[in-house]
Amino acid sequence: QVQLVESGGGLVQTGGSLRLSCAASGLTFSRHVMGWFRQAPGKEREFVATINRSGGTTDYADSVKGRFAISRDNAKNTVYLQTNSLKPEDTAVYYCAAAGVGVWGVRTTPQSYVHWGQGTQVSVSS
Repeated sequence: QVQLVESGGGLVQTGGSLRLSCAASGLTFSRHVMGWFRQAPGKEREFVATINRSGGTTDYADSVKGRFAISRDNAKNTVYLQTNSLKPEDTAVYYCAAAGVGVWGVRTTPQSYVHWGQGTQVSVSS
């Protein structure tokens, strides 16, 4: 059974930082493109960042470019999202997701992902 467990969320002030982690089990982690998405109250789930299987290619939503960084450690079956210079509009539940086996490159749409975590809350106060 595939499990993705996010951690590292919390409450921070504007300008602060958080490092989110997503520990994966039940799958061959290095064979999966990984992504981070977020959903704020009353809004649709939106793409944040993605990383290819080797970790050599990444992509970001325009709203987080230059502030967030996605990385992965295939030996630890974990993907990370370093969030810096946080803004109140970054407040959301952040979800980790794994694309299906055989998917290459990076993926920015939720439809590309088949496994999802339960999410971790990030709240940024003004």
